[in-house]
Amino acid sequence: MAKTIEEINKKIQQGKVVVVTAEEIIDVVKEKGLKKAAQEVDVVTTGTFGPMCSSGAYLNIGHSKPRIKLGGGRTYLNGIPAYTGLAAVDIYIGANALPDDDPRNRVYPGEFNYGGGHVIEELVAGKDIRLTATAYGTDCYPRKMLETWINIKDLNEAVLFNIRNSYQNYNVAVNLSDRTIYTYMGVLKPSLGNANYSSAGQLSPLLNDPYYKTIGIGTRIFLGGTVGYVAWHGTQHNPHVLRGDNGVPRRPAGTLAVVGELKQMQSEWLRGISMLGYGCTIAVGIGVPIPVLSEEILNYTAVSDANIFAPVVDYSEVYPQRKPEILGEVSYAQLKTGTIQVQGKEVPTASLSSYPGAVKIATILKERILSGKFQLTEPVASLPGVESDVTSKPLKERPIE
Repeated sequence: MAKTIEEINKKIQQGKVVVVTAEEIIDVVKEKGLKKAAQEVDVVTTGTFGPMCSSGAYLNIGHSKPRIKLGGGRTYLNGIPAYTGLAAVDIYIGANALPDDDPRNRVYPGEFNYGGGHVIEELVAGKDIRLTATAYGTDCYPRKMLETWINIKDLNEAVLFNIRNSYQNYNVAVNLSDRTIYTYMGVLKPSLGNANYSSAGQLSPLLNDPYYKTIGIGTRIFLGGTVGYVAWHGTQHNPHVLRGDNGVPRRPAGTLAVVGELKQMQSEWLRGISMLGYGCTIAVGIGVPIPVLSEEILNYTAVSDANIFAPVVDYSEVYPQRKPEILGEVSYAQLKTGTIQVQGKEVPTASLSSYPGAVKIATILKERILSGKFQLTEPVASLPGVESDVTSKPLKERPIE
């Protein structure tokens, strides 16, 4: 049995396509068997919704009168600095950006009440954003100061461009020290007081296509509520990690760089986040359709939380000092029970990623495909896989001279 994306798109156009979510396919395969399910199902939809650093947006604000060159100067959106080193009126705002006057962790733990992720959320929600800028002035761009309000509907371009999203598996964070610590994995209580994780598990896109056989550069996806695309492999993309017999990575592995039209997105799926003692970021909603081109591909999508394992890592010493040890592995089924066993202790678990949000994204994507509003694309190139030399290997430690 073999299908093509072209054949599946024809079914979408004819209203004959069969689509199920990555949660639903598990029971479909149990009921009908792999062979029959692969014949009947055309697309499996995935979803994830959680904090994703390395996210941001580039904007073209248009030219003022007289003109101003923002590049080389300082530009702020609602008091949050934007990067201006692109051109005269092209700017990029990152989800982690903070106001210059934020006390950060000088008052520990810092609250980080407002940052770049919040600006992006408010911009998408249609709120007016205050822009202030200073420049050094040139003959062709004489203006040296600009204060105005911008709105997304008035911008020439507003594009979400995230260089690392949708991590393929990730650590379970714990704290072995005797004090509370504040991390990008949330607040970790002392002496194994809690364990935090961040993945949709059986619904997560790259866990349903572990070898990137259908997800590649040019894949059309759900991004922030609208259509987006996989632009490249994400930073720190590393397929060369320990994998289970089912091909699923047992360590953090692949990532996606994604791009989409910010003007069409919804603030429900782009939410600014404040992380106590760490900083600001943004929660991003992503859904990827997986075309069922073969029994092999369908088998990958039928993976369940019980067969996806993540490493338990100490964030008080091992993670910050880049030590290789782990405290063990746990399945996402175990994590979702609410407790896991670590060093003989029962540890409560919590997810930074929203599983209900992931279910909703996968369901929305399913409905859009069924209604003919979303068609699949053939990737123009594959993501680097296990046979590739393209990977982000750890940097060598350099002594300070």
